[in-house]
Amino acid sequence: MAHTNESVVSEFVLLGLSNSWELQLFFFAIFSLVYVTSVLGNIMIIVIISSDSHLNSPMYFLLGNLSFIDICQSNFATPKMLMDFFVEHKTISFEGCMAQIFLLHSFVGSEMLLLVGMAYDRFIAICKPLHYSTIMNRSLCIIFVFISWAVGILHSISHLAFTVDLPFCGPNEVNSFFCDLPLVIELACMDTYEMEIMTLTNSGLISLGCFLALVISYTIILITVRHRSSSGSSKALSTLTAHITVVILFFGPCIYFYIWPFSRLSVDKFLSVFYTVCTPLLNPIIYSLRNEDVKSAMRRLRKPSLNTWHFYTLQSKYISKLSF
Repeated sequence: MAHTNESVVSEFVLLGLSNSWELQLFFFAIFSLVYVTSVLGNIMIIVIISSDSHLNSPMYFLLGNLSFIDICQSNFATPKMLMDFFVEHKTISFEGCMAQIFLLHSFVGSEMLLLVGMAYDRFIAICKPLHYSTIMNRSLCIIFVFISWAVGILHSISHLAFTVDLPFCGPNEVNSFFCDLPLVIELACMDTYEMEIMTLTNSGLISLGCFLALVISYTIILITVRHRSSSGSSKALSTLTAHITVVILFFGPCIYFYIWPFSRLSVDKFLSVFYTVCTPLLNPIIYSLRNEDVKSAMRRLRKPSLNTWHFYTLQSKYISKLSF
């Protein structure tokens, strides 16, 4: 990614989360644990869904793709943040900064659309169960995934189209641990009010639009579930609770940052940790550990390993007896 001759800034300085060495060590320990857990947890979900025929359904196909997006989101900025805890002068190149902005908005935008697709899947499953297998086929699921990635990438490109050509000619300190679009725009050597309005229109509207669509769909689903009195309704309600929890925790910080990007508080960069570092952990914890189907699949996946170990143990004992 090249920038114009007006731009003399070749790198940005990331101020990070704290200047205290003790706090940085504490953050490193906590965020390393969260990072490793989220990556391994999402990989585990993909492996379980891919290997278990009982999870061959649209809901788990979309859930597997959500895990893939979360793995990508875990790696766009967190590894650098962890390394920067041991570096006094935290810098990132101009190209690296633009790459972080592109990747963040691609992954977050894709996840927003995918969550809408997952809500539609639950809507059809609960409100129109007799037509579920006809409507929610593999082709429609692939279309959902393709649209989510296409919208996320186009959404990100629309940001970079005006950000890379901004004149950065002096200030280069980003008050965060990664390059966040509103913070980078503020460093441009020009009046950035129009740029902030464009950010508000682009990111704010897509966040708010997806959030409202999810709220409306889940409200209709909850009303439908409430009017039913069956054992399946309690299971559906448990699944919906997990979905709604993820939606609130995911969209809350995003809407806060991009609906009102004009004023920044010192606590904002700690909130940004949530939707960049902690959000990928929501999928394994909320969707999977509370899901009986996934837990059953984990037990089935573990059984062959135990049986194989038992077989080799018996085989080694038999061979040792023959040797005598």
